Amino acid sequence: MKSRKAIFKIVKWFGGIFTLVILVALFFPTWTTQIEEENSISTLEQVEINGTGHEIMMRGRDRGNPVLIFVHGGPGSSEMTYAESYQKDLEDKFTVVNYDQRGTGKSYHFFEDYSNLTSSLLVKDLLTLTDYVSNRLNQEKVILVGHSYGTYIAMQAAAKAPGKFTAYVGIGQMSDLVRSEVESWNFVLRQAKEAGDQKVVESLIDQKAPIYNGDQVTPRRYVMKYGGATRQMENPDTGLLSKMWSSEYNLMDVIRYQRGISTSQEALIPGVFENPLPSMINKLEIPFYFIMGDYDYQTSSKAAKEYFDTIEAKDKTFLRFEQSAHYPHMEEKRKFQEWKNSTFAQ
Repeated sequence: MKSRKAIFKIVKWFGGIFTLVILVALFFPTWTTQIEEENSISTLEQVEINGTGHEIMMRGRDRGNPVLIFVHGGPGSSEMTYAESYQKDLEDKFTVVNYDQRGTGKSYHFFEDYSNLTSSLLVKDLLTLTDYVSNRLNQEKVILVGHSYGTYIAMQAAAKAPGKFTAYVGIGQMSDLVRSEVESWNFVLRQAKEAGDQKVVESLIDQKAPIYNGDQVTPRRYVMKYGGATRQMENPDTGLLSKMWSSEYNLMDVIRYQRGISTSQEALIPGVFENPLPSMINKLEIPFYFIMGDYDYQTSSKAAKEYFDTIEAKDKTFLRFEQSAHYPHMEEKRKFQEWKNSTFAQ
């Protein structure tokens, strides 16, 4: 009897410790590493934008430097937890702003109604956020940078309000989604056949019709498997545990992230098929740049170049990153930073 009571006490003790650990992980304070310079900024804060809280991270050694606003992809894939891996050196000559979009990551709120979530609403949020950042940093205009799905939002914002922006930069630029997914499907099929992966070949053949008809995307697990997402690194959007170990996110934020991805993709992907960028935007009044990895088959580089050629603009540039796939700003970080500095730094 005594031994049984002792076991119960031990189990209860361990259960209490486990509960405490979980609670700490859920609600542990989050922060961004401080930059110790007289005119620097390094903040992680929740700001109300158009009626809902948006998490915003601003970092730079001098507030007077040009401002970059990064618009993350997905839909729903916050890049805040790994932004430092590619932007640290940029902070010397720019103030870099990352934010979690409405319903994403730290901007996901459990009891909020997301039934009205649309790309148009995210564009409106971005324009309002741009005004907030410009006023906060006393900058008349900012440089707008979109990645992946973020290019769908950012490019619309650039077209709607060119007066707010110095330039637009599209990394892993979206174009005609059906055209891009057909490119992805053919790439993965070729790779699977060369690898002798018959199960993947059969699966792709079964999915050919809905992909060609614009009803679904090529399965991203296959695109990633054959190097159409990353070439020089692990895919940064697949590691949930790594997000929890970052200073910007705790366990509760990781849960928000997971919920937000599901909510965002269900709400937003159909609209991208129905309203591809080429059907909405064929002219930009500000300089713009497409930065594409040659091996990108999440947003096809070939489809992006075809779209680029149709856009009317006084100043436009298509930049190829020969060793990269969907993350050229990370896979060829030095090349990206040198280009950014030579193009925009004061």
